[in-house]
Amino acid sequence: MTARLTPFWTFVAWLATLAFFAPVAWMVLTSFHQEADAATNPPTPFAPLTFDQYKLLFSRDITPFLLNSVMASVISTLLVLALAVPAAYALSIKPVEKWTDVMFFFLSTKFLPAIAALLPVYLIVKDAGMLDNVWTLIVLYTAMNLPIAVWMMRSFLAEVPKEILEAAEVDGAGLLTVLWRVVAPVAMPGLAATSLICFIFSWNEFMFAVNLTATQASTAPVFLVGFITNEGLFLARLCAAATLVSLPVLIAGFAAQDKLVRGLSLGAVK
Repeated sequence: MTARLTPFWTFVAWLATLAFFAPVAWMVLTSFHQEADAATNPPTPFAPLTFDQYKLLFSRDITPFLLNSVMASVISTLLVLALAVPAAYALSIKPVEKWTDVMFFFLSTKFLPAIAALLPVYLIVKDAGMLDNVWTLIVLYTAMNLPIAVWMMRSFLAEVPKEILEAAEVDGAGLLTVLWRVVAPVAMPGLAATSLICFIFSWNEFMFAVNLTATQASTAPVFLVGFITNEGLFLARLCAAATLVSLPVLIAGFAAQDKLVRGLSLGAVK
């Protein structure tokens, strides 16, 4: 019975995949149209293709926005991993006392909606003279993603065989050596999954970026808002910008897809 249903569920899976991918494909297709063709109702998918929207994007100098997003996302992700791996190691392989309370504390930091913390964060950043500074976003993104990373890494590190760690300690390896030479290679799928998720969260963050930056540190999501004006919605240009902004995340996911699948599967099994 299971063998007979396999083609059916395969077909359903393909339909679901195409349904989720269709809006993305439509966005990419619209980005190659003129504004007049993109705004027609009903849509005209077979309208002439052009690169004009992408030329206009670079004429508006999208590069600084992309560089700010790359800097904020990459540095914050590296900081998150540097802090989350030792914390997860202490909570899984070398359990601290009342580790469940510690994990609940990490989780409780996500209970408060980010919008509720916007005003105090803004006042603190303003008093510190750090408005419109990319390092402010790096600190905030690190703090926002750290609880998630600790939770994920703990489930991954709990799968590391204790015998390997004990053998490394017998050979005289210190904590940093164990983390770098033993734990990191074994938990690489988990590290890839955690880092990619933290990178995506940082890359897509909008609320703090739009409220704490102005001209020097604005990120790519803030750049997208510029196409929604009182003159109307520039749909084709917005689709081109969204396609361009989505590329780094897609490239990162494609490059780490094998480790990502293994890492997410490992966490699910645990």
